[in-house]
Amino acid sequence: MKNFQTDIHVWGRVWMLSALAVMVAVPVAISIRFGAWPGFMPVFRGLLAVAPVYWTVTAIEVLTYAPMLGSGGTYLAFVTGNITNLKAPAAISAMQTASVKPGTEEGEILSTIAIAVTSIVTTLILASGVLLFSFLAPVLQNPVLLPAFKMILPALFGALGVVFIARNWKISVAPLVAMIILFICVPALATAVSILVPVSALIAIAGARILYNRGLV
Repeated sequence: MKNFQTDIHVWGRVWMLSALAVMVAVPVAISIRFGAWPGFMPVFRGLLAVAPVYWTVTAIEVLTYAPMLGSGGTYLAFVTGNITNLKAPAAISAMQTASVKPGTEEGEILSTIAIAVTSIVTTLILASGVLLFSFLAPVLQNPVLLPAFKMILPALFGALGVVFIARNWKISVAPLVAMIILFICVPALATAVSILVPVSALIAIAGARILYNRGLV
């Protein structure tokens, strides 16, 4: 397992840096092709408006998801993206089905496999969707189906939530109450899932710690 972890960290860093290089290469290639360079200050001002938010979210997500997904799963998830909506639920579901706890060697392997499979399946589905988009567009844009697509994410997290809430409902009280109050006070935040899921996870951890210290869980 020690050699496995060493290889995971080596190749994980290689692929994360490679993915970063590819992301940066796209705007650079466009600028070279069209001879249009925005300049340092416009880019800096644009980054100044949004980068601090992403830095904060990234730090929170790493601290939240890394213990849950393991080293391999974390590298894979952060390179391929869509952690909150797909990768984390898939890893949790796989570990739950196998009755394996996060943070164990078995959990590490299962999480990595689950995230790898979802990445491959997602890539195949997206490739098929691009090829078949002209045929599928009328179906996907059908007014009858649009409400169903809007409920996919709540249905996914609702199904996962019921399982974990049923295990220990006391821990779920703090994040549920906090998020309900937040959404009532600021309804616009209902779309900020990527930010609020890690925040609610931290609230759940803090609440669980308080309950544990008091001997309630």
